[in-house]
Amino acid sequence: MMKELFKKNWLIILGIALGAIGGYLYWSYVGCASGSCPITSSPIISSLWGAMMGGLLLSMFKTDKKSNE
Repeated sequence: MMKELFKKNWLIILGIALGAIGGYLYWSYVGCASGSCPITSSPIISSLWGAMMGGLLLSMFKTDKKSNE
């Protein structure tokens, strides 16, 4: 069951992982010095935002194989 889920959604999972890493790296290197930026002031929020954007971005390239019924 878990293998099928991963096999169907591997591209989205990859996007989420890369986005989370990218969000954390953005917070780490660019960030927000004053702390008033809503997205980049916290590493958790920045990582979650990056994960969401990465998942959405790579989900655009997912192809659905439709069966003929």
